[in-house]
Amino acid sequence: MQSTLPQGMGYTSLDLTVKFLRPITADTGRVRAVGTVLNGGRRTALTQAELLDEKDRLLAHATSSCLLFPVPGRDPGTAEIRLSPAQADPYRQLP
Repeated sequence: MQSTLPQGMGYTSLDLTVKFLRPITADTGRVRAVGTVLNGGRRTALTQAELLDEKDRLLAHATSSCLLFPVPGRDPGTAEIRLSPAQADPYRQLP
């Protein structure tokens, strides 16, 4: 989800459903995860993830609805986040 959002946007999960379909052991071998955004809107998105073995058998499947929101205090031109004194140190006594 994160890689598809424009700079300055964040997300959180509204719900998460995971189905484990096959056991994963040391004999399973290499496991591959594939994530997909099924539907992306302005406020919400629907995502899914699949866990596959080397033979492309489905080991687990997950879906999540995500809430999209602007990240406050983020400068859109940089990766810098500006914090207020209270955010930087929540235990500090403010005047």
